[in-house]
Formats: sequence, structure tokens, C-alpha cells
Amino acid sequence: MKPVFANKCGKKLRGVNLGGWLLLEKWMTPSLFEGLQAVDETSFCVELGPRAESVLKRHWDTFITREDFVWLARIGINAVRIPVGHWIIGPDYPYHRAYGSVSYPYVQGGLEILDSAFDWAEECGLLIVLDLHAAPGCQNGFDNGGIQSVCEWHTKPEYIDYSLQVLERLAERYRSRPALHAIEVLNEPRWDIDTALLKRYTTDGYRRIRRYCQARDVAVVFHDGFRSYAEYVGFLQEPEFNNVVFDIHRYQCFVPADVNTDIYGHIKKAAIDWKNEADDIIGHLGLPTYVGEWSLGLDLKMVSLWADGPFDHNLTEMDEFQLSVAYRGYAAAQLATFEKYLGWFFWSYKTETMPGWSFRECVNRGWLPDRFA
Repeated sequence: MKPVFANKCGKKLRGVNLGGWLLLEKWMTPSLFEGLQAVDETSFCVELGPRAESVLKRHWDTFITREDFVWLARIGINAVRIPVGHWIIGPDYPYHRAYGSVSYPYVQGGLEILDSAFDWAEECGLLIVLDLHAAPGCQNGFDNGGIQSVCEWHTKPEYIDYSLQVLERLAERYRSRPALHAIEVLNEPRWDIDTALLKRYTTDGYRRIRRYCQARDVAVVFHDGFRSYAEYVGFLQEPEFNNVVFDIHRYQCFVPADVNTDIYGHIKKAAIDWKNEADDIIGHLGLPTYVGEWSLGLDLKMVSLWADGPFDHNLTEMDEFQLSVAYRGYAAAQLATFEKYLGWFFWSYKTETMPGWSFRECVNRGWLPDRFA
């Protein structure tokens, strides 16, 4: 397999997230949390203490492997988005009370696994978007931000400053790697964090990354923070800023209006409403856009339900054929819309129990295409 990286900055990305690998989410890998009170990676490491190292390193070595990169490349996927926690750099991060009596609870060694991911990506011709998915103090209160039910990242300068340090150190470490396509400054900062603060942080993050990565080589990505693209019109524009990408995440399973609709409503929203939104963003924002996360996760009317512990998927009132038709229709509607953008990334490559959130399972079941090129 001959890697191809020429003209990568303007390349259409058809990608997959490698979630649940270097940053734990309980619903994705419930087996790791069995018998524990832990609900996120922070409480996992605090509760297990020294035992966390062997458990996590075994997980890192087996959950995603070189074979997975080979398979993705073979079916035409050309990029992966890799979520990481701020602790991946090393034990110099600021303290949070969730750590208890331990100053540095997180297991080290993830950086070497990330090095291997770059090796595999370059061997297979895949591009990598590095995503700061969990910041000190947690930027959203979600488990994927590292500390569930806490959102304090924006409240202390040391949390923000350390996040910028992580971006700069990742840029320095991977600047010469051909697979490095982009660095995302922060995943899903919560909707009630001041937009002006987010803009200052994003601008500072851009400049930190640009100390090591030139615009012709590496994009800088920022998430919408769960607010309208209109709040970012005129932000980070050329000629002062170059190769900046806007990131949106699109799901239909977390708000009552979506929970109460049926499959026809889901398909309409994906094919019509989101298509119209895409036209607006493309026509007015002035920045290219990725759909950094999307899935087929839906429940009994095809909607996902959060449950205590594992992410339960209750599907009723459809036989297997109807269910397959519904998933394929919903997948096709989303892909038809998301292809309008510069790129998209399915969330996620693999889960233990949730097929609608597992890219590989969706392909194997025929819900998603088996070729993406």
C-alpha cells in the first residue's frame, strides 16, 4: 500500500473517530468499568489506583490495532480523528479536586500508543486529526471531557493555559509526521461558556500550533461550542489566519424534539434541514467545515437512551428487515448531506455493545456502504 499525502490540506476527508481508545467513555467500553463506581477516566484511574496501569495498557494494545487501520484504508476511509485527554503529555497537569489525594492519577504511556497510530496511518495512507477531547477541569461536564458533571475548564487560567501547552507540545512532537492533517483545539466546549472566551482561546491555540506547524501542512480545527455558526462569521479569516476548519457535531438523540420523532422525521431532518443548514454555513461562514461527529445512534422510534452504566439500546416495534431499512435510510440521508462539507468523521469506529455507534459493525451489517472511495 503506497501512502499518498500530496495536497492534503484541501482534501475531502471521509473519516472515523477512534473514540474510547486513548480516552475512556463508559458507555463505549462498559466491560472496563464492570464492578466499579467510576463513570469516566478520571474516576476510573482514581478508584483503581496503581491497578489502572495494567488495565489501561492492555486496553490500548487491543482495542485499536494496526489491523484496524489497514481495514479502514482498504474500504476507502482516508482519515481518523483521535481524541486525547490533556494528561497524554505527561504528569505536569494542574490539580483538580476530583483527583483526591493523588496529584497525578492518570496512567502514562498513551503518547507512545499515539506514536504507533502515526506509524500505522502513514503505512496505510491515512490522515490524522488530533483532537484535544478532555481539558483540565473539564470543558463540558460530559464523561468525554474527563470529569463527568463538572465544567470548570473556563474558570481557572491555569486550566486554559495548560490546554494551550498541550496543543503546542502535540504540534511540536508531530509536526514532521506526514499523517498529521489537523489539530483540534478543544472538543465540545459547553454552550454556556462565553463565546468571547472561546474565541480568545481558539486564537491563542491557533498561534501556539502555528509555532511548529505551517498552514500549508496542518489545519487548525475548532468546534462550534453548541452555538450557531453565525456567532463565528468573520472569525479567523484570511489573510491573517490560514487553513482553519470549523467543526460541527450532528446527532438526533439528545433533545426531546428528536426523541419524539419517528424514522421519517429523522431522515427528513438529515436530508432537508441539515442540507439547508450546510448551504447556509458554506455560503456565509467563510471557513470550510467538518462534521466531526455523527452516528446511527437512535432508539425505539430509533432514539438513543442514556442509562445507568452501559449505553442501552432499546429497539422495539420493528422487525429486522425494517430496522435495517431504517438504518440504511438514515445513514444515506446523513451522508448525502455531509458530503457537502470538506469532511466528516463517524462516531465511532468501535463500541462493545452499541452497533449504531460502531462504524465497523454498521459496515458489516450493511447499514453503511462497504466502500468510501
